[in-house]
Amino acid sequence: MVEVRQLGLEGVVEITPRKFGDSRGFFSETYKAADLKAAGIDLDFVQDNHSLSSEAGTVRGLHYQLPPFAQDKLVRVTRGAVLDVVADIRRSSPTFGKWVSLEVSADKWNQILVPKGFAHGLITLVENTEVLYKVSGVYSKEHDRSIRYDDPAIGIDWPSVGGQRHLSEKDMNAPLMADAQVFD
Repeated sequence: MVEVRQLGLEGVVEITPRKFGDSRGFFSETYKAADLKAAGIDLDFVQDNHSLSSEAGTVRGLHYQLPPFAQDKLVRVTRGAVLDVVADIRRSSPTFGKWVSLEVSADKWNQILVPKGFAHGLITLVENTEVLYKVSGVYSKEHDRSIRYDDPAIGIDWPSVGGQRHLSEKDMNAPLMADAQVFD
């Protein structure tokens, strides 16, 4: 069984799988479709992605894909820790432009579910952080989009980590939400 906790935006949840440990180490079913389905989460994941951020303060996002290649994401950290951020980019939603965050870490053994219609980003809290995430749709360069991580209209409260933020050129040049193509 898994523990599922709502995070304040429709469909965005924290998932914590059970972890069994002894003197040898531990065992955990980090993804079990039947347990998620019993918790009301019925998704088909088609791809796993794995990233390493060597520097603390690395920002990735805010990323999403447009339909028909929109993706649900199930994100976990296998080494290190991140502050994971999810922003509602569905114009018709009563929570459009709102965001939630959750510390996801190897120590907490938790995960975050990011549904379609939300932009996803993170900042690494420690160096050499590895993030693994499942997606429900394949990558499509033509549908890949991003929004500035520091868009004042969203107002994400990013922590100061290591005195410097490390971003890709793509993320530094991402448009503001007002200029981005988002969900209706």
